[in-house]
Amino acid sequence: MHGKSTSGARADLRRSRRATVLVLGAAALLSLAGPVHAAPAKDPLPADIPDYQVALDLVKSTAVRDAVCRFLSVPVPQGDASGAPQPIPDTADPCEGMPAFTVKDPLALNEITPGFVAGTALPIPTEAVKLSHLVAALNAPVNGRNATVMLAPTQGGGWHLAAVRDGDSDAAYAGKATTGTLVFTEPQIRGWYQLKLTTVQPLNDQAREGLAGRSSVSLSEYQKLVKARYADKLPGSEYDTAGMSSGYGTAKNTGDAPSAMPMLVGGSSVALALAGGAFVVRRRRGNAG
Repeated sequence: MHGKSTSGARADLRRSRRATVLVLGAAALLSLAGPVHAAPAKDPLPADIPDYQVALDLVKSTAVRDAVCRFLSVPVPQGDASGAPQPIPDTADPCEGMPAFTVKDPLALNEITPGFVAGTALPIPTEAVKLSHLVAALNAPVNGRNATVMLAPTQGGGWHLAAVRDGDSDAAYAGKATTGTLVFTEPQIRGWYQLKLTTVQPLNDQAREGLAGRSSVSLSEYQKLVKARYADKLPGSEYDTAGMSSGYGTAKNTGDAPSAMPMLVGGSSVALALAGGAFVVRRRRGNAG
């Protein structure tokens, strides 16, 4: 009997050790994909974001500052009735007369991956979530408005300006990531979540609704939820090709440089985006339908 008890105890110990290794492995993965914090110039650049110095230089550039000023120079469109684009004033110095402001250091904006949505990727952090954009908010509101600069990866390396959005919620949520946790978005419902090891927790009302009111779910259970919502709406699906929606996916690369003639399109929640080489202020879509 004593021999059997000793053998059972050893087996329990081996299982405990294996569980510990799995937990530590997941924690290491999350640490590698963790947040980007604003750091003094002497600190090392974030290793988990490629070409971060390029992104840092870009958000501090005159071109991005001018784009933000052009965006803030036009009042937020009201309603959806206006169909024709309205030109944004193209002045020599778009920041003239505006209060001084700076753009903060960019943060990682992570999204769930198409493979995770389709159910073909494993429900683990490195396959469920990927870096899609970088976001950087202003250091302070300008004339009562805030804005967020969004950067997209450029083919072949580097980053380019993809949009300037009204408000600072994207950067605020992205900044909630801590060591050992990962923050990501479900873009079709504007839901924000925090991932702790393999537990998904909602950060806003849209995310809580996406989890059916639950305070947390496993990453595996979350995968089932998003698969049910979007698997039939992925790029190339009948839903996508029939033109009923943009499908599921991240924003397309829209080029490296803005046009000299921005335009304004009506909408209540707006973003100045580079669409076909031209600045367009447009309403942000809230869901896949």
